[in-house]
Amino acid sequence: MGTGSTKKILVTGGSGFVGSHLCERLIELGHEVVCLDNFFTGRKENIASLLTSQRFTFVQHDVCVPYSFDVDAIYNLACPASPIHYQEDPIYTMKTSFFGALHALELAKERNIPVLQASTSEVYGDPMVHPQTEDYWGNVNPIGIRSCYDEGKRCAETLFFDYHRKYGIPIKVARIFNTYGPRMLPDDGRVVSNLVVQALSNESLTIYGNGMQTRSFCYVDDLVSGLIALMDSGVSCTGPCNLGNPVEFTIKELAELVVKMTRSSSTLIYKDLPQDDPRQRKPDIAFAKEKLNWSPSVSLEEGLLSTIQYFQKELSHRS
Repeated sequence: MGTGSTKKILVTGGSGFVGSHLCERLIELGHEVVCLDNFFTGRKENIASLLTSQRFTFVQHDVCVPYSFDVDAIYNLACPASPIHYQEDPIYTMKTSFFGALHALELAKERNIPVLQASTSEVYGDPMVHPQTEDYWGNVNPIGIRSCYDEGKRCAETLFFDYHRKYGIPIKVARIFNTYGPRMLPDDGRVVSNLVVQALSNESLTIYGNGMQTRSFCYVDDLVSGLIALMDSGVSCTGPCNLGNPVEFTIKELAELVVKMTRSSSTLIYKDLPQDDPRQRKPDIAFAKEKLNWSPSVSLEEGLLSTIQYFQKELSHRS
């Protein structure tokens, strides 16, 4: 749904962190957008600038309940995505993953339109293969505290491919790796927002484990470009497709960079690693490079600068 003909596009979870950036980009590209959200983790402030646009419609709705819209494509992003929020009500998280996927697929089947599932690198669990390629089946604990999200997203992928095989639905499955940027929630428990907020508050930066576990951080603008490129790719390109930045950092390196960039007086403190926390995470993006001609362009330093500036404004409003 890029720069071609104008479409009417449904974005579920559209007032969330990633969803709101996607809605903005689609509007910029000339499309009409229907944004569906129940504000479980999304915020009205994230879409405030869009509410005056004639090409933007907001509908407050829970994707666990069926819906129907006259649209040309669907991006299914609705699901709490940070550990604090998806563990807050794990049964609801599972329901959102399954029923959200089911209802998006039913609408796609009814209208014969493409539907993209925002899946996650969490389908790989604590990986035994590094970096992670799309043909890796993962190493996931099915009964742990993270399972509601990990297995919920795996189940949604299963549903997408079964609908594709049975009904020929044009599906797209994106496996999203750690994404960060403006509009992250300050208290969502994700490592970038945690460290930036602590540094700006001159509090001790919390490192879980020894800080040697790795992540690969993708700036939200790069991710949105990848999602749109995947949706716009041909019918043969269903995915799953890794979308993330393959540059790998230890959590300790990230914390030290945040302290330096915020000029904070914070020190690092170490706490026990949470259950099933992955030791390493790095996407192999060869598929995205070949099929979508996509790779991230924003460096961690550039992306952190925008993110820090965003949280400086957020914290000043709260003080």
